[in-house]
Amino acid sequence: MRRLLLSAALALFPLAALAGIPQTVSLVVKNMTCALCPVTVRKALEKVPGVADAKVEFDRKTAALTFDPDKVDAATLIKATSEAGYPSSMKQ
Repeated sequence: MRRLLLSAALALFPLAALAGIPQTVSLVVKNMTCALCPVTVRKALEKVPGVADAKVEFDRKTAALTFDPDKVDAATLIKATSEAGYPSSMKQ
């Protein structure tokens, strides 16, 4: 059993090395008017390939994201929120 686990870990190790260095970005999100809006925004962002983490704050109207820049860029993240009905922009 240990050999199987070790073999699996060694087989997957090179894939981790191929991932880009995670980046973070903060977005200002418009149109969030209720406590359920952040859930919709978060789910829309989590569907984007390359997004590792999405935290959406209703009170601040922001989304903090960690993503793989080799798979997704900020424009794609902004597009994802906009298509969900919540236009966003980069936080300054």
